[in-house]
Amino acid sequence: MTQHDVTDRPPVHALLADGTTVCIRPARPGDHEQIRGLYEEMCPENLRLRFFSPCRGSARLSADRVCGPVGPGCRALLAETQGRVVGVGEYESGDEKDTAEVAIAVADGLHHRGVGTLLIEHLVSAARADGITAFTADALSENHEVLKLFADLGLRTERHFEGPEVRCTINLDQSDAYLTAVEERGRTADVASLRPLLRPRTVAVVGAGRTPGSVGRAILHQLHSGGYTGRLFAVNPSATAILGVPSYPSVPSLPRTPDLAVIATPAHAVPVVAEECGRAGVRALVVVSAGLDSGHAQALLTACRTYGMRLVGPNCLGISDTDPDLSLDATFAAGHPHPGTAGVAVQSGGVGIALLEGLSRLGIGVSSFASLGDKYDVSGNDMLQWWESDGRTDLALLHLESFGNPRAFSRTARRVTRWMPVLTVDAGRTEAGRKAAASHTAAAATRTMTRGALFTQAGITATRSVGELLETAALLHAQPLPAGSRVAIVTNAGGAGVLAADACAEAGLALPAPAPGLIDDLLAVLPEGAGVGNPVDATAAVTEQQLTECVERVVRYDGIDAVLVALVPTAVAAATGDDLVRAVTGAAGRRPKPVAVVRLEQGLSVELLPAAEGGSVLSYAEAQSAAWALAHAAHRAAWLARPAGTIPHLDGVETERARTLVADHLAAHPDGAWLDPRTCAGLLTCYGIPQIPWAWAETEDEAVMAADRLRGVDGRVVMKAHWPGLVHKSEQRAVRLDLRGDQQIRSAFRDFRTRFAGLMTGVVLQPLAARGTELFAGVVQDQVFGPLVLFGLGGTATEVLADHAARLAPLTDHDVHDLMTSPRCAPLLFGARGGGAVDLGGLEQLLLRLSRMATDLPQLAEADFNPVLATPDGVTVLDARIRLVPCRPQDPYLRRLRREPVTDH
Repeated sequence: MTQHDVTDRPPVHALLADGTTVCIRPARPGDHEQIRGLYEEMCPENLRLRFFSPCRGSARLSADRVCGPVGPGCRALLAETQGRVVGVGEYESGDEKDTAEVAIAVADGLHHRGVGTLLIEHLVSAARADGITAFTADALSENHEVLKLFADLGLRTERHFEGPEVRCTINLDQSDAYLTAVEERGRTADVASLRPLLRPRTVAVVGAGRTPGSVGRAILHQLHSGGYTGRLFAVNPSATAILGVPSYPSVPSLPRTPDLAVIATPAHAVPVVAEECGRAGVRALVVVSAGLDSGHAQALLTACRTYGMRLVGPNCLGISDTDPDLSLDATFAAGHPHPGTAGVAVQSGGVGIALLEGLSRLGIGVSSFASLGDKYDVSGNDMLQWWESDGRTDLALLHLESFGNPRAFSRTARRVTRWMPVLTVDAGRTEAGRKAAASHTAAAATRTMTRGALFTQAGITATRSVGELLETAALLHAQPLPAGSRVAIVTNAGGAGVLAADACAEAGLALPAPAPGLIDDLLAVLPEGAGVGNPVDATAAVTEQQLTECVERVVRYDGIDAVLVALVPTAVAAATGDDLVRAVTGAAGRRPKPVAVVRLEQGLSVELLPAAEGGSVLSYAEAQSAAWALAHAAHRAAWLARPAGTIPHLDGVETERARTLVADHLAAHPDGAWLDPRTCAGLLTCYGIPQIPWAWAETEDEAVMAADRLRGVDGRVVMKAHWPGLVHKSEQRAVRLDLRGDQQIRSAFRDFRTRFAGLMTGVVLQPLAARGTELFAGVVQDQVFGPLVLFGLGGTATEVLADHAARLAPLTDHDVHDLMTSPRCAPLLFGARGGGAVDLGGLEQLLLRLSRMATDLPQLAEADFNPVLATPDGVTVLDARIRLVPCRPQDPYLRRLRREPVTDH
């Protein structure tokens, strides 16, 4: 790491344990006096614990070192609040380049707020990038605070006591235990920072007008009429009261500093108001104003970071919290949300209004709501962590058009979804006008596939529309989860049963035939002429009592996991006074299996019907809605039933050698390039990825000699032309198969040399591979989501057939299993139609090693293994293409707040 690299690292902001914001940045020569002052202001005891002596001369020496010239393996970071240095962290490597001495100092009065821990986390991330694998630190054995700091990091730490001192060695491996510890610290800090936003004791609405029609006035009205229990002020230079709420000319003139300010001014005034709020001590902003240009946007975010304010918006509907002790409704929606247990976060205000109304109508209600708008700061990840901790939310609904940090979001969601359903609308599934990609991997890696991988791996229920989101949320709220995907259909009309059966099949649900014992039970209670299959056709003559008994027996049957009852109104039931809906709700009650009703005449897409013995039953207007809701519930049950995956250990991985290879290639190709065959093979060897034997030749005679060495038992070889940038060899007719004898080798080489004159740099020769299943495996590095691993059917038709599955790296053992079983070609791998199964263990290893390579090397833009030959005896890469691009590694799990007001993918 050069001095230029260190000092030019941009500052980042992060949250302390109490929710306040600090800036973490490199130390510079101009910081000398502040750093010296930090040490000199320490009490004698803290000074002794830091330097093993109360001598204040150590302060100057430390400031000299921290602000002095920076060499390789050295780094000093500062923690700063509003221009004041409150913490220093540094490391320096000695003769052992992979080990560095680390030291931390925190200003008096700021201990126990997480300053030192946050500095250590950032130093750990930087040290890993420098190739450092361990920190060492000396401390007095009585310095319990710093010893506890090291012990609580989540990193493997060893202690060696020598008299009054203790030597700590901290291993910097990024284990799951470390990431979990970082997550927990981040969650604590995040929740604390959101309290002034979502639990404010005082609120000011800036920009509330005196005349009806303004957004600010509407928000003030919602707060006032909604019964907000805290202090409420308006800010308007031309009024002393608005809607009965006291008004003041500016934020500084308010009699009490608000926790939360809602800004509804014209866009050009937003940065000025935000600055005033920050100076006054406001802790959170909701900016509903729209139309901020880039300058206004950056000024707004800078004010929030400088003064430690959390921000929702701009361009948003507002926020609300329905806790009766607060009754906060700082939105301009038409009505107040009903109290309940669903947490809602959206980017679109229109979607937010639809969800608020739908949840209120269904009786689910809302715990808290955030319209994130342009999402400069507070994100869906923040809201998930809030709901996880608020003690009121048991259902999370998200509508996110962008992801700031998908990998951190995925880890949070994996944790949250273990005990609370998290549902989303998969917005932006299409990519009109998407350009053709350079490789099979990039061509297959659509945005839909990437988002789908994120949702699947995190256990998030992804629906296709707002309607489907509400329909599924209602079922998950009101009914138990099914144990599986087996559904029984009961109907009083054959046609309705057929529609329901089609809907279930299309949603991936199974319709098993009833067992003989159930058939006998149903025939005993149903009217003559009933059809007892699946669907069960109870006929139009069924009575309320008969239908009740039928549904009760089906629910008790062990061979199914859920019941769907499709009903149509008939003159028979009307004439006898039977209420078939009441029959179903009476039979369902508090049963261990979900029961859903379909009523084709129903006006609303979904309704909640009170059931006997308490609880509710869902009634849907369409069979498709009910089927998809049941399918989503079954998927959630299956995800919960499976233990969390682990990332297996891989033997024979040479990460440092691979990084050196990548660095050498990019030094020769500063703009990035596809690897030549030798370098590509070398990189695969670093990760133990099996390759077919091969040889490189640049002349006709070299090709003949190489073919002689490579010929197998049958003597046949393959020749492939090569030049920089060639990807699709088959399309260019740059592959010759089944070559025998020297003459055919020479003829093929001359053909390539003639057709590709001026391009071809050489040829690759390989023995003709045995027969087997041709597969495809690859990676594409997404700038936002990280590396995406793809797998499926290979060969020349891989893009045409599009039989691919995808998961985000790093892959767990469960992810690899899902990749291998998801494509349509999966039965071929497991020995379908009498064929033997391929080497499944070898295939698992290939995918895990590909995932590891992509995780280790962020410069890997694309990797394309096609074909991969799978046989019962092994798995071999027959052709590999890898493209590298210059990329500064970023730690996706490092705690930091957003730096720029941009909307991501």
